[in-house]
Amino acid sequence: MLLRELPGTFKLSEVKGAGPKTAALLVKLDISNIADLLTHYPREYEDRTVITPLADYFKKKNIFAEAVVLRKEWFGFGRQRTLKVYIEDSSARASLVCFGRSAYLDKIIETSDKIKVFGHFYYKYGELQSSSFDLSSHQDAANGRALLPVYPLTEGLTQNTLRRLIQNALALCAEKVDDEIPAAVIEREHFPHKKDALVSVHFPKTEEEAHKARESLIYEELYKLQLALMRRAAARKKDAAPPARKSAHTLQHRLRERLPFRLTEGQEAAVGEINADIASGIPMERLLQGDVGSGKTLVSFMAALEIIEASGTGGTAALMAPTELLARQHAENAAVLLEPLGVRVAFLTGNIVSKSRRNLLAALSSGDIDLVVGTHALFSDDVKYKNLRLVIIDEQHRFGIEQRQSIVRKGAEKPHLLMMSATPIPRTLALTAFGDWDVSVIKGMPHGRLPIETHLARESNAAKVYEAVRKELHKGHQAYFVYPLIEKKEETEKKGETLSASLYAADLKDCTGAYEDLSKRVFPEYPIALLHSQIDEEEKRLIMERFRKGETAVLVATSVVEVGVDVPNATCMVIEHAERFGLSALHQLRGRVGRGPAQSYCFLMYIDNYTEEMRDRLLIMHKSNDGFVIAEEDLKIRGPGQILGTGQSGFMKLGLADPVRDTAILKKAREDAYTAAFERPPK
Repeated sequence: MLLRELPGTFKLSEVKGAGPKTAALLVKLDISNIADLLTHYPREYEDRTVITPLADYFKKKNIFAEAVVLRKEWFGFGRQRTLKVYIEDSSARASLVCFGRSAYLDKIIETSDKIKVFGHFYYKYGELQSSSFDLSSHQDAANGRALLPVYPLTEGLTQNTLRRLIQNALALCAEKVDDEIPAAVIEREHFPHKKDALVSVHFPKTEEEAHKARESLIYEELYKLQLALMRRAAARKKDAAPPARKSAHTLQHRLRERLPFRLTEGQEAAVGEINADIASGIPMERLLQGDVGSGKTLVSFMAALEIIEASGTGGTAALMAPTELLARQHAENAAVLLEPLGVRVAFLTGNIVSKSRRNLLAALSSGDIDLVVGTHALFSDDVKYKNLRLVIIDEQHRFGIEQRQSIVRKGAEKPHLLMMSATPIPRTLALTAFGDWDVSVIKGMPHGRLPIETHLARESNAAKVYEAVRKELHKGHQAYFVYPLIEKKEETEKKGETLSASLYAADLKDCTGAYEDLSKRVFPEYPIALLHSQIDEEEKRLIMERFRKGETAVLVATSVVEVGVDVPNATCMVIEHAERFGLSALHQLRGRVGRGPAQSYCFLMYIDNYTEEMRDRLLIMHKSNDGFVIAEEDLKIRGPGQILGTGQSGFMKLGLADPVRDTAILKKAREDAYTAAFERPPK
């Protein structure tokens, strides 16, 4: 039977030692049945295969020694009274300090006993000591020479208890477990069968055996995940998209003629892939990736034009953005670029009410709108589409899976879906979380863009940064100043910026206080504005509009500007307390500048009492403008859940497998899963 079917045949209570008290502790480790217990894998192994002399304690983190008990002594008083056991082998003497275990060890250890000890040894108070150790007698086979598993624990459970439980569970049912990967793969890769892999991963005889068992289980996890994704892709390719007329790409050609620049090779390649999807008769599900400012929005407009032309009259495209500011910018750009081509563009958010909303909804339901741009209001219950043919989702990681599907379900037939990400997703992560999607990557930046110069500066050098910004302001350019807090309070209700309580340090700058300082002391001669999430939407719009028009020279804000309006004249981005931001967030913020022909600058300011780890992280930003390189580094630091965003990290709930570390295995598993799902090998 399959491992997941075991709980239907074997109950956890049947495992010797898994009584009610132990079962209650196991629940804290998310172990509620026998399959959970068998897949509670070791995080490492204690190497008790080689005896190490006490004198060689410095050669390993932990050593396994054989010694003789010389004597026992007690020190301290009352509850602090502690046993110290002196031991000796042929190379050295040492003491075992029995914190928390004195009474128990005093009963089982006697002078002249021969013991085995596994632990971490160090010199302290003029003697070799260990206070973190595991003892066994020479006759104790369970803790004899072996590779012993070390498991994640919870309070009340010991390693020995968990080892015995898993050993008993394996004895009870391991022989019943069937393989879950193709026999041909097992033979090709020389993998052990699943029942043997489970035994070997928990209680290996050698490191090589443990490695092979883990490799087979990692492959199985990734293969099953990829097979599910490939089957979804195969099923989607059997669906029929709404019928499309043959397109001459007339609207796209007309838009190209109106543009004052040429599309980059990356943009043209993405447009070609999208056109092929729309013409295929299969619902498109494509992820469009590109660095900050690479021109994804223009590609999405091209996609909308293709669907409008291919569907004839009444076909609608919908573009959803995470914030009203960004949605409004997209709508304004669409109006400028597309309305002269005869495209009917509308803008819809939750703030549009009364008669205007009724008229807009009536036009949508009658098919009188070609492209509607908005926020999550696009999938509100009262929004009806006559013929929704294309859904475009910008900054896809800011929406959960259910939100994305809610707007897709608005189509009478399954519409095409294009998701855009300005936060590049590393390839290994894309294969895992979006394995059933087609992916387009826009490499390169629009013509005429200069790389942004990034500088690191300590807080104590703030005056030099301000002077550099002043030079740019004097040239007529503009600047952003970004801070991690809205204002310095012990508790602040925030609608868009969530920070842990640890950030409310007395010396942490906030944008409200910084606005006062910058406007009155640092740049009193320049108009300055303040922007954060607690300002109402209409006021936000007016603030950004004034900044975009150049009426405001400096915009002081929180990370609310991470996704915002393009201001080509802005050439300086100053991020104070840069150590408080993730790498991807820093890269997104940096991408707010560098959108015009002038040289742009980003200043990452960090605290004076920095750590080397903190500075090394910021140096990644200093060395690279490539969002994909930065995303890879960010993945190593933060893990996949945070990078993928809302609702996507569920894909990453794996046991042993790590898509980043196990890239080579992932690629093999993906190829094998593709062959199984499509009954042919990948091209």
